[in-house]
Amino acid sequence: MKIKTKLRLGFGFLFIIVLSFGLIALFYLNELSDKSKVILKDNYKSLKYVAAIRNVIDQNNFPLSQKQESTFAENLENEGKNITEPGEKVAFQKLETAFKTLISTTTITIKENSIRDLRFALQNIEKVNMKAIYDKNELANQASSRANLYIMIAATLSFIILFTFIVNFPGFVANPLAEFSAAIKQISRKNYKQRLHFENDDEFTELADSFNGMVVKLNEWENSNLSKIKSEKSRIEAIIAQMQDAIIGLNEKGEVLFLNHLAAKLMSLDEDKVVGQNVAELMQKNELLKRIIKPETADNTLKIYADDKESYFLLENREIIIPNYEEQEEKTLFASSKSAGSVYTLKNITQFKELDEAKTNFIATVSHELKTPLSSIKMSLKLLNDTRVGNMNEEQHELLNHIKEDSDRLLKITSELLDLSQVETGNLKLTFAITKPEEIVRYAVDAVKFQAEQKSIELVLNCDQYLPSVNADIQKTAWVLVNFLSNALRYSSEKSKVMIDVFQKDKFIEFSVRDFGKGIDEKYQKRLFDRYFQVPTDGQNKSGSGLGLAISKDFIEAEQGKIWVVSAIGEGSKFCFSLPVVE
Repeated sequence: MKIKTKLRLGFGFLFIIVLSFGLIALFYLNELSDKSKVILKDNYKSLKYVAAIRNVIDQNNFPLSQKQESTFAENLENEGKNITEPGEKVAFQKLETAFKTLISTTTITIKENSIRDLRFALQNIEKVNMKAIYDKNELANQASSRANLYIMIAATLSFIILFTFIVNFPGFVANPLAEFSAAIKQISRKNYKQRLHFENDDEFTELADSFNGMVVKLNEWENSNLSKIKSEKSRIEAIIAQMQDAIIGLNEKGEVLFLNHLAAKLMSLDEDKVVGQNVAELMQKNELLKRIIKPETADNTLKIYADDKESYFLLENREIIIPNYEEQEEKTLFASSKSAGSVYTLKNITQFKELDEAKTNFIATVSHELKTPLSSIKMSLKLLNDTRVGNMNEEQHELLNHIKEDSDRLLKITSELLDLSQVETGNLKLTFAITKPEEIVRYAVDAVKFQAEQKSIELVLNCDQYLPSVNADIQKTAWVLVNFLSNALRYSSEKSKVMIDVFQKDKFIEFSVRDFGKGIDEKYQKRLFDRYFQVPTDGQNKSGSGLGLAISKDFIEAEQGKIWVVSAIGEGSKFCFSLPVVE
């Protein structure tokens, strides 16, 4: 039976029940109304006529006047036409006979007897009608009780039938839908053994057959891809096992999914026993694993004793994000992706570290060896400029100045390379001393004063004499400030200004050098403090080694300070660093 037919039959049945109840109630209400009408109809008229006749007898003396006699006769005639109850006719005949006798006789005794008969006949009529009213009232009450009983029975039966219908009938539609919903949830959990079976010949049965066919196809598709997935899993496991980097994978619950042989060897773990265990429990027994999963510092380079020597590894961590296809508890908002775990990789950079150390040592050695002959060259140049050695022409003086500039530049580069080698090898030695900020600034200004005078550049110093002291290496800090001032003078036009500001900000002393040159493009500012990086120039200014700002950053950060730059094209540049105040 089709669902539409079931609905029609169900609502038709409800209509019949409601109609039947209405007809039963209407039938008994009509019966009760008829009984009530009978009570108030004939008997009420008879009592009315009797009362009118009694008033004529009681309120007047005999013989009656013609009008009174006419009233009596009229009511008597009406009563004669309204005889409805047993015994009422006999009483009426006696009343009529007594009235005729009363009218026709003149004897006082006969009149008195006639009046007495009249009263007795009236009492009989009243008694008959009153008894009839009482009996009919009892019948009406019985009919009312019977009507109430039948209506109550009909209402109870209708309620039971309707309640049963309301409870059971929606199940014809709701129950199959609930089964479909539960089956779909099972399919979403990849339970392809789920089937639906309906024996009714309706649309749900057809839909269940289509659903079962779909599940069969899904199961076939899943089985066809299962072998591919297993094959891919084996291939990925083989690739991970053959990787030259140590790798460990965790799922979203923090359980170990996989780790290759190299990772197990580095962390002294049994790869067969570790897989499936919670990494939080393993970290309590393995310090190296704890450093990998929860590093204490931002440095991603780990020094591990491996291959019978100290080796260096670069730690990389990547969270795996996948689409979220699971059922969501929240109905309005849900996440479109979720974490499937994390992968930790240790890349062996020992060879690169050794090469870097060799490079650093080579640079330090070469720089140290170059510094001595360069110093001798500078001394020789100074002697050549002395007139006591001999006079030179203008061209010789010009050549000598070029040689001096180049030797100064080479000497500066070798000094920077030596400082860089100290930083990279961890041999940077700072001589801390509590000093006034103005001493550092005066030292730096004196070092570049001659260079500023050559370009007619005014050095404007704003420094409070009562600033608190800082704990710093005076020479290294002044070197940083000299580097800032040299760059500012190099890129400033002649007869311009260079501003030097020193002031306290919170618990730091801030040093800044500002020039009014062309400024630095924003895309270069993030790399200014990188080693060997140089801002592209127009060829008018000689560029350095690209190490000055990088070394400056290392010096300032070693003193627990901060260094930065603020610049804009056409507005000049402002290089700043800050050092903590001595408590």
